[in-house]
Amino acid sequence: MATRLGLSLPQGSQYAIGRDVPEVARAAEDIGYESLWVFERILYPEPATQGLYGVPGLAWPDTYRSVADPLVTLTLAASATDRARLGTSVLVAPLHVPFQLARTLASLDAASEGRVVAGLGTGWSHDEYAAASVAPFERRGKVLDELIDVCHAVWGQDPVAYEGELTTIAPSVVRPKPARPIPILLPANSPRALRRLVDRADGWMPVATGAAALAEQWAKVRDAAAERGRERPVQSVLRANARYTAAAYEGTDRAPFHGDVAQIAEDLAAHAAVGVDEIIVELAGSTRDAQELKDVAGQVYEAARAAGV
Repeated sequence: MATRLGLSLPQGSQYAIGRDVPEVARAAEDIGYESLWVFERILYPEPATQGLYGVPGLAWPDTYRSVADPLVTLTLAASATDRARLGTSVLVAPLHVPFQLARTLASLDAASEGRVVAGLGTGWSHDEYAAASVAPFERRGKVLDELIDVCHAVWGQDPVAYEGELTTIAPSVVRPKPARPIPILLPANSPRALRRLVDRADGWMPVATGAAALAEQWAKVRDAAAERGRERPVQSVLRANARYTAAAYEGTDRAPFHGDVAQIAEDLAAHAAVGVDEIIVELAGSTRDAQELKDVAGQVYEAARAAGV
């Protein structure tokens, strides 16, 4: 069975969001991509008080200076497509009020007739937490746990009732309901996060750092699932942060998914061989406009399928 391929949607400042998101979404679906994805960045601190991903001295990329709201972007894509699933990779859960986010995802799933996939994470930016979080950074794991609980409550049968540290829902009718159970995907960047993934989520959402590293991480997820007695399979959706260049990358230390179409397709084949269910091809950060994004996305798709992905 072929690995499913998804495409990230345009959210950066080089795109006219209202025009380009529907256009790219339609084109991606026509090409054959089975899913469309967004990510979340809410600000660009200047000067940065914290390195990228919390790594001291690692600069934030300029692409983070302007990132369109992920749920607005997905709504635009939903209105322009019929089949492609609509996913978040990822929403930073503690930047959202749990009840409101649960309702928004339910409404989007109902409107799109059951196409939403909720990739959730805890984030890493202290500046984003200071600006928008519902709890301190140190409580991010507990916030994610409560948000998952609230989602299951809101998406379940009426009357909905819930009482937690951040959220209290009196017995209430809360509609619309999702068209079907919305899958929840989580990263697993620590032992605690791995337990949460196995016990509470439908699937795993890692970032590509190389096929060998992916195989090792995937084995740990499956071993943890077996150890904790999980019966249903863990879905796996890999985010490949591609950096497209028109010419092939000549260096021997080429990072995964950096290079021309052929090199990106080669990396897709190597990572697909590990056995993940789906790979998100993130091209929008390195293409100049919507036309180039559509062109490169089509070329990558064809090259990947020709390579056996």
